[in-house]
Amino acid sequence: MDIRRLYPGDSASLQQIRALLARQGLTLDNNLEYTMGLWEGERLLATGSFYRNTLRCLAVDEDYQGEGLMAMVVTHLVSELFQRGRRELFMYTKQDMAPRFEGLGFYPVAVTPQVALLSNRREGFAQYLAGLQQTTRDTGYQHSLPKADADAAPAGRSPSANSQVGAIVMNANPFTLGHRWLVEQAACRCQVLHLFMVSEDVSAFPRAVRERLIREGTVDLHNVLCHPTGPYLVSSATFPAYFLPEGEALTLAQARIDAAVFVRIAQALHITDRFVGEEPLSPATALYNRAMGEVLPDAGIRLHVLPRTTGEGTEPISASRVRALLAEGNMEAVCPLVPSTTFAFLQSEEGQDIAAALRKV
Repeated sequence: MDIRRLYPGDSASLQQIRALLARQGLTLDNNLEYTMGLWEGERLLATGSFYRNTLRCLAVDEDYQGEGLMAMVVTHLVSELFQRGRRELFMYTKQDMAPRFEGLGFYPVAVTPQVALLSNRREGFAQYLAGLQQTTRDTGYQHSLPKADADAAPAGRSPSANSQVGAIVMNANPFTLGHRWLVEQAACRCQVLHLFMVSEDVSAFPRAVRERLIREGTVDLHNVLCHPTGPYLVSSATFPAYFLPEGEALTLAQARIDAAVFVRIAQALHITDRFVGEEPLSPATALYNRAMGEVLPDAGIRLHVLPRTTGEGTEPISASRVRALLAEGNMEAVCPLVPSTTFAFLQSEEGQDIAAALRKV
């Protein structure tokens, strides 16, 4: 048997890979960093791919299943990822295939009726949840419950409606008055609001900057707790289509996985309400909101889709609009769209460097 890496120009081999995946009810993702095939002569026996730290598009020819070929594929991909310095790995697979991968060192993080997300760190997600709980305790919120409610509530039960616990997930690339308005609207309806800041570092504004601007822009809202998402929400593992275009079916499947991950986080923090903004401009985010509407109610979590604010103008305030104005060098038009803390950063040397990079795109 021969293991070969496939490149975009190898159309004949890629056609065989697409055919093998199709026979297993799968498709080849649009955005992949590495694809390999396991061959016997000219016959393709198995295939696998990865993007960043996530294995995907895994399949074995039906005539060769049960012969250990999937283990060979996974071992090869993991070795390649380790050589690239990536140690915390994830895997997408069909829901009914998930148990077979535990013997290969991958364990469930979230499962939907169609797809499962697995991780090679058995306790990784549990440790992340424990960290969220510890942060919440350290702020005095007792797992997001007032002490009386926490003492009275049976183990595993969500808080009552009069002690709403909310959540928002935002990338904030950069943090705008639209983001601020959404946080304000959610915070005023909740006893405590958990604000999850996207950790994936592939945006125009680096992770450290985005987190800083979110914290500075919400510092006066004393019931808002900020948390990093790590690799578990809106990441290249859970929802890569947020960052790269994919077909609608794949984007929706990824969004459902991300929603399932959020349900586990919500259970750990007794979150009762999720707040999202309307998204008329981004198809991926619109599908994300749709997935939330499908998944969260079944877990007893209320979803609130809030309209975008226009501020004093007629066009909704969005980070994409701010980035476009920065690319044009129109700081005067940016000023009324962002908090003073964000505007101060944009005027700094670091902010000007980001604006210069946007102009080159």
